Amino acid sequence: MTKAEDAYAAGRVMQLAVRVYGWCMLSMLPVYFINNYLIYSHGWPGIKPVFFADKAAYTSWLQLAFYGVAIVVVCIYVFATSGRHLRDEAGMITRFNAYLTRAAFWAVLMIGIVDATISLLRVEDLLPYIFGDQMVNNLSLVHFRGPYIHIPLMIAGLLIALRTRTLGFHWLALGVVLSELLIVISRFIFSYEQALMGDLVRFWYAALFLFASAYTLIEEGHVRVDVFYAGFSNKTRGFVNAVGTLFMGITLCWVILFVGLGTKASIIYSPVANFETSPSGFGMQVKYLMAAFLGVFAITMLIQFVSYLMEAVADYLEQPGHQDHEASPSAG
Repeated sequence: MTKAEDAYAAGRVMQLAVRVYGWCMLSMLPVYFINNYLIYSHGWPGIKPVFFADKAAYTSWLQLAFYGVAIVVVCIYVFATSGRHLRDEAGMITRFNAYLTRAAFWAVLMIGIVDATISLLRVEDLLPYIFGDQMVNNLSLVHFRGPYIHIPLMIAGLLIALRTRTLGFHWLALGVVLSELLIVISRFIFSYEQALMGDLVRFWYAALFLFASAYTLIEEGHVRVDVFYAGFSNKTRGFVNAVGTLFMGITLCWVILFVGLGTKASIIYSPVANFETSPSGFGMQVKYLMAAFLGVFAITMLIQFVSYLMEAVADYLEQPGHQDHEASPSAG
């Protein structure tokens, strides 16, 4: 074989390996959440007894088998579509991630407006004029607002995201600005302020910061120390981006998920499972959702890092279709 043929064969192997790895990372996400649900909701033992106990229950082996099946399915898919280019695969993953991000933005925007309105009516004792006593009592409980108000609005966000192609974060940014303006006007002109007003700003700002991270990664908008990077060729940049994604980006996302969902007392699982709310009781009842934001951040960033890895390897292999984000300003 000639050097060109050897390089082509090596590139094909690398492309298949990266696709297998990337899709394995993505397939592990739903399996991890399914296993967590079985552990915390149905008392299954998890996969640890398989490795750290003398005798493991069949349920532990079954949960481990979920991961094995996911890997097998990924391998079948990748080798059945071996002709797909890395950039095509990356684009498909990015489009799906953009859909999730759109849905998250719309859900948070609607939940903020609706929950703040309910909290305002409650603190001003106006709910009895609109609803009956039972509904008034229900609306004061986060265990009612969560399943019957917040979750339906999340589903509405998923449906809206199917119909629109804008990420919607500019509306959330506008909401943050208007909320801050309302606080300034009401506090310094009318000497009026409620806890829910600050809660709304924090709720929207946290979502804006965490949910926009994946979009910023798409547009190469994150701050980069580019003393050397700016002078690299596209091939060298691809190598640097691939290594950074493998050993820092994807790893960080999994660490967040493992730490945040590792036990019933973890920083993500515990607030969400218990519908945690603020001690005052008169602000917005969305504190548990703000804990979930960290999980959404890790999931969307992990998905986007997989896409970014495929793009980086495509650059390293000098495949056509490279997008130069520095040459043209990103669309807002």
